[in-house]
Parts: sequence; structure tokens; C-alpha cells
Amino acid sequence: MRFGGVILACVMTAGCQSTSSVAPPVPFDAQAARVIREKGVHRIEGQALFVTRDGSAHKLAGATVRLVPATPYSVARFQALYRGRQSIPPMWAPPADAGPTYSSYTRTTRASAQGTFAFDRVAPGTYFVATSKIYSARGSFTPEGAAMYEMVRVGPDQPAVSITLVGRQEGRF
Repeated sequence: MRFGGVILACVMTAGCQSTSSVAPPVPFDAQAARVIREKGVHRIEGQALFVTRDGSAHKLAGATVRLVPATPYSVARFQALYRGRQSIPPMWAPPADAGPTYSSYTRTTRASAQGTFAFDRVAPGTYFVATSKIYSARGSFTPEGAAMYEMVRVGPDQPAVSITLVGRQEGRF
């Protein structure tokens, strides 16, 4: 019985890969990320949605949405974590805290009941906007949901940029 539990645990984690050990090949540069602390007059607004396997779209009410400046470090980090995709399964989801220095050069907001969010007073630049929907389904041993992001460019002549973040539920692993 105990041996069977060990085998089951190995099978369940065989496809999992820890994301906490993913380190970008370039060091974090606070100078490159300073745009996040500049006060601009622009706005990034949008809605976060999660699409289940059956195609139903759900608004991500109350989700934490993160704004990250696109620096050599964050670009390499997003490429490594998301593996060239914009929506990934929860097993690959980035850790909530990427370290105090990196996290201090990001902004967060919470999505409304309709899944809408906004970042005001944004300076011109290129950013990642990211969120996730991760939960445990009844009777499931693995997490469900997705982590997702969009890259957005805020130009000096754009008062507002609108985006939609969409995470898609994938097949069971």
C-alpha cells in the first residue's frame, strides 16, 4: 500500500517542473525597470477571462493583476516561465513572489467583480500584464486553471490602451 502511494506520487509529479528554479540568464537591473516608478498620464485597462475546457468564459473577479516593465530580465523570465505561450497550465505558473527587489519594480491591482482592471498614471513604455486563475477542482489531485499574460506598449500619444487577458483550461495532465 505504501509503495503504491509512492508510485502514484511519482506519476502525478512526472510532468511537473518547478518554476521557482527558473533564473533568467541576465541579472535584474533596477535602472532598466525604473519606468514602473515614473508617473505618466496614460492608462492600461482591460478584462481578465478564464475559458474552461467546455468553452465557457468566466470573468476573473478579484484576481490580482500585475504590471511588469519589459526589461531584459523580465523578458527572459516570461520567456522561460511561459515557454513561448501566453497562457500556461497551473503547474507551470510563476511563483507569486519573485523576490523583493523584482517585486518592488512591479505594480498590482485587483480585478473588479466583472474581471475588469486598470493601471492609471502609467509612463510610456512596454509592459507585461499578467494574472492567473488557479484552483482545486472537487475530486482532482492536480491544480486546475491557467496563468496568462499580454505584452502591451504604451506610446506617448496613447491616453489609454485596452487589452483582454485570456487563460485557457487545458486537458488533464
